[in-house]
Amino acid sequence: MNRSPDGFYPAEYESSSRSGVSWGAIFAGAAAAAALSLILVLLGFGLGFSAVSPWANEGMSAKGLGISTIVWLAVTQIIASGLGGYIAGRLRVKWANMHGDEVYFRDTAHGFLAWCVATLVTATLLVGSVSGIVSGGVQAGASVAGGAVNAATQAAGAAAGNTDSDQYGYFIDSLFRADTPAATSDEAARGTVTRIFVRSLSDGQLSAEDRTYLAQLVAQRTNLTQADAERRVDEVYARTQKAVADAKVAAQQAADTAAKVAAMTSLWMFIALLIGAFFASFCATFGGRRRDAVEYLETDAYVTTTSVPVR
Repeated sequence: MNRSPDGFYPAEYESSSRSGVSWGAIFAGAAAAAALSLILVLLGFGLGFSAVSPWANEGMSAKGLGISTIVWLAVTQIIASGLGGYIAGRLRVKWANMHGDEVYFRDTAHGFLAWCVATLVTATLLVGSVSGIVSGGVQAGASVAGGAVNAATQAAGAAAGNTDSDQYGYFIDSLFRADTPAATSDEAARGTVTRIFVRSLSDGQLSAEDRTYLAQLVAQRTNLTQADAERRVDEVYARTQKAVADAKVAAQQAADTAAKVAAMTSLWMFIALLIGAFFASFCATFGGRRRDAVEYLETDAYVTTTSVPVR
């Protein structure tokens, strides 16, 4: 293929033999966008931590913190993606003898590809945080409500020294029950009562046999009559059931809130990423126009006739 007298190849040959993608410019823009995005995210974390206070009625509220996080994420995408797109457009190879529409499309594509690479790199670095946000609400909704009763009863068992290895302690205790409970230490009595409560709360009701035995234990230590001890057992058991029910409702509400927060967070992250893609593509076209507007200065340096002029 012969070149023209000025040293350039014909436009049809140049457009068909040269790739329309300048990967060097794309990776440069992506690196700049990823680095700036990481810096801005760290700055946002610092500002968020400084705005939160452990004291009541002080610092930013949870709603305000969530809104500011969303706004900062959008600003981060606009600034970082815009810079990356501009660098990708400014550093790409100049396309001579090409229609303006094709140049506009290639600039847009370069900015979008730079945003894609930067997003993948940033997501790889922050994959733990992102997955925690997305899966937190789902896991909470699936497990918290179902395990509220077990959590409350196991907490009571832990307070009395009960462990997971003693999960069959209720049945073992029933082997040694006598018509009149033998005198035992307070710690042993508390452990027995705890295991009975854990078992009965799991079943949803206190059996007559367990109720009588608990009343005997109470009467033995409080000098109450059997009837008064049974009434006390009924009252305490009713309060315990109410506490467990309240804990379950609170856990369900917390799970519902966590699921909504996770959904809203994912939605706004999606919107912020779309904004970043748009600004990266737009700024790439601006950088490309600035690249094409560059005027090259001619010097007296010797240039061989076989070299191709720099474009």
